Amino acid sequence: MTTTMPAAPAIPEQELVERFVRASGPGGQNVNKVSTAVELRFDIANSPSLDEAVRARLLAKRDRRLTDDGVLVINAQRFRTQERNREDARERLAAFIASGLHAPRKRIATRPTRGSKERRLGEKRERSNIKRGRAVRDWDS
Repeated sequence: MTTTMPAAPAIPEQELVERFVRASGPGGQNVNKVSTAVELRFDIANSPSLDEAVRARLLAKRDRRLTDDGVLVINAQRFRTQERNREDARERLAAFIASGLHAPRKRIATRPTRGSKERRLGEKRERSNIKRGRAVRDWDS
């Protein structure tokens, strides 16, 4: 049985806000002179490109990159060039959106087997006997 993944929605360019900033960390003079790091912002809460179910799943995630207003902020500074960091940020945005496309399957509650119940009760009985054996008894009475 093959299942097809729903296609990721195409996000229009005007919904993305990019800002180029200086990268932090090592890198010599290049890091001090050139603004190669990319800060990509995407407003999930107000995006017309996402349907309600996907939007709700993405906003429900406990991701530190999500602001209280429902804006996803991705900082990309792994590479030395602006263009490569831009691609990296967009790939990470696509991965984040893809993670909210499919709904998690509902868990079907199952009952414990008779054998597992018996094992559990047997272990409880053994533990009880061990603890009962540790009790301090008054031998004088």
